[in-house]
Amino acid sequence: MGILILGLIIFLGVHSVRLLAPHWRNAQMAKFGERPWKGTYAFVSVVGFVLIVVGYGIARRSPSVLWTPPLGIRHLSGLLVLVAFILITAAYVPRNRIKRFVGHPMYAGVAIWAIGHLLANGTAPAVILFGPFFVWASAGFVVSRERDRAAGVQYPPGTVLADVLTIVGGIVAWAVFAFVLHSLLIGVRPL
Repeated sequence: MGILILGLIIFLGVHSVRLLAPHWRNAQMAKFGERPWKGTYAFVSVVGFVLIVVGYGIARRSPSVLWTPPLGIRHLSGLLVLVAFILITAAYVPRNRIKRFVGHPMYAGVAIWAIGHLLANGTAPAVILFGPFFVWASAGFVVSRERDRAAGVQYPPGTVLADVLTIVGGIVAWAVFAFVLHSLLIGVRPL
């Protein structure tokens, strides 16, 4: 579990700099330049992600079962993850109404993704993996929404085309991951 925890600290730590120390981040970016900062950020993120994947793979070999998910929870989890995929897609499709309404759909999507996985996985490694993602995404959502309110941020009005692209793109990405990639990459068929 140590590798998993180290990976989470690195990955979520680097992704928390903007939340916890935005002025320091901006100063470092000005000092070293945007490209070197982003390159370092990406490298550290990849290292953390690899440690998470390797650590979770090791921890799953002999998991401590904390609870047995009730019958049908996989379907609820699948539905929550579908919503999460649509929200995450909304973070990248310009001028959609979901982003205008939610404000920070990436954080909201990651939080819902984590909840879905926590419900469907009752092992200690799953709680150690998905719990911190839920806490990080929830905190990120609250902090970012508060910063938006303080700064008077207004998101542009959405368009029907952007909404359709967001929803269809999220559903397609979810379906490909749920029915093909999840099994190939993680070794578990979620649905």
